[in-house]
Amino acid sequence: MADMLTAKDVQEMLQVDRSTVYRMAEAGQIPALKVGKQWRFPVDQIDNWFQSQMGATPVTMSPWRGTAVSHPDTANHPLSLAELLPLECVQQIQEPFAELLGVMLVITDMDGNPITQPSLPCGLFETISQQPNAIRRCIQSWHDLAAVIDLNPKFSVSHLGLLCARSMIRVGAELKGMMIAGCIAPNRWPPTAEEVEVMAAEFSVSPVVMTEHLNDVYTLDQAQRAQVLAMLPRIANIVAHIIAERNALVGRLQTIARLTQL
Repeated sequence: MADMLTAKDVQEMLQVDRSTVYRMAEAGQIPALKVGKQWRFPVDQIDNWFQSQMGATPVTMSPWRGTAVSHPDTANHPLSLAELLPLECVQQIQEPFAELLGVMLVITDMDGNPITQPSLPCGLFETISQQPNAIRRCIQSWHDLAAVIDLNPKFSVSHLGLLCARSMIRVGAELKGMMIAGCIAPNRWPPTAEEVEVMAAEFSVSPVVMTEHLNDVYTLDQAQRAQVLAMLPRIANIVAHIIAERNALVGRLQTIARLTQL
């Protein structure tokens, strides 16, 4: 039995209730053997389980294309936001919040690079974002939001002339990224024909195509805009909490890995 861990060992490693350990064993969620009435946990299988829980190389999504891009080894540099986030989980959380608020939501790093896929993008945004130059302008616009000193969210005008706002995502004492809301029509909308001509030339799209999508944006009254500004920090805090919980779990799994190598 020298190569076996007890339920108490696993409980202390994972920092969960003993009943949780038993439920995981009963459900086959963790390698376990029942010896009489006692559960035992094979060290080598726990090690393999740990490796599977750590998962593959972290990935993020290329802007609006759904292409996975692998990150390099992170042993010698601080983890990026994309490496800290469980992306599939956060994407599923982001979607209903976007629908609830009636705006586009996206998470970016502090350089404005999108980490999640935009949720509920408006028609104008989707049309313009098919052009590479527009993607670069969009990322630059989001990058500029990170430079705003005021940490409280407030609306500003984006590269498309639409309103957007952001709330910072903290990891410990460090600002790692932003939750951004956008695609909101300003009070003076739609733009004039002359303004459309200028924007169309800038983004290399037809003025006719752009005009067709001017109303494919989100119109919010003052109360709805206030709700967006109030909710953004709460959503950003949820994301930060997920990162903290994931880091804690990874730490526990690393403890298991160290113990299984003793």
